[in-house]
Amino acid sequence: MSKKKPLSQGQLRRMRANQTKRLKRGDDDTQQAELQDNLLGPEQAGVVISRFGQHADIETADGTVSRCNIRRAVTSLVTGDKVVVRLATEVQSGSSIGGIVIAVHPRKSSLTRPDLYDGVKIIAANIDQILIVSSVLPSFTTQIIDRYLVASEDTDITPIIILNKIDLLDETNREEIETALTRYQNIGYQVFRVSSHTGEGVEDLKELLNNSVSVFAGQSGVGKSSLINALMPDAELLIGDVSGNSGLGQHTTTTAKLLHFVSGGDLIDSPGVREFALWHLDAIRVGWCFVEFRDFLGSCKFRDCKHGDDPGCALQQALADGKITQDRFSNYQRIIASLDEQRHARHFRAIDE
Repeated sequence: MSKKKPLSQGQLRRMRANQTKRLKRGDDDTQQAELQDNLLGPEQAGVVISRFGQHADIETADGTVSRCNIRRAVTSLVTGDKVVVRLATEVQSGSSIGGIVIAVHPRKSSLTRPDLYDGVKIIAANIDQILIVSSVLPSFTTQIIDRYLVASEDTDITPIIILNKIDLLDETNREEIETALTRYQNIGYQVFRVSSHTGEGVEDLKELLNNSVSVFAGQSGVGKSSLINALMPDAELLIGDVSGNSGLGQHTTTTAKLLHFVSGGDLIDSPGVREFALWHLDAIRVGWCFVEFRDFLGSCKFRDCKHGDDPGCALQQALADGKITQDRFSNYQRIIASLDEQRHARHFRAIDE
């Protein structure tokens, strides 16, 4: 009889996680049993304020927030989801559970992010606009902005570019940054220039957020939490300093939260990421997500054109004619080149684990 192949570290980790889930399920079943029908009120509408493992904080129409169990039939639940909930008529002694989420309404939009183990992972739902926050410090880069723009276009959620920390602009960086922002405005993107430190531009940003569900996206250290606090002082979000050694910010947000503006708009504060991976997209989709490329895609001489040195390339001709910019085209090529590298690294990391 041949020996069984030893379990990899990844298999062992998943096995232990499944065992933990089974044990936890027993605890959840006990909590569910405590909330029997005769202890629950009628069905009512709610929205997910935040998700914590097997539980979620649900806000109902009267502004009450209750931590609820999630019925097993509800297979996916994220911040921003519209739900149907039944709240407990009275919370049992020693329990923090105040109801049960029994159903989720269809989403009008989903913000997703590729995950090493879970494939494409939904971060938040029912979003109207993505505020892509960049800043003068850490160093301003269009490469990161373009990656977020691709992710936004792919999810069909309106992206808006925010330059934060404009009080740090000086003669060494002003011209380069303003030139880059103008390029984005010329292809139809809204751009806001703000400073959470001085308050400049904050009132204009408040008007943009009115009556919409927005999410902030951007690298750590660009001042997302500081900006949210300037827009919504009552949020009292934890603010992290930029590391003096690396220039990269320290992660301060650990779970997505839905916050309300007095004016009626909502803000979903989502965990910061250093890089928005795009390995789940193919090259054709990435090209489509560069909005100014769309008029030229499909017009190349050869159907399998890679938009490099290929003869008859419509994108190369558009670049030569000044109809697309070198900066955006270079960022597009960098993203395309990175797709196979990211997939390759993901594949071998999964094997190793």
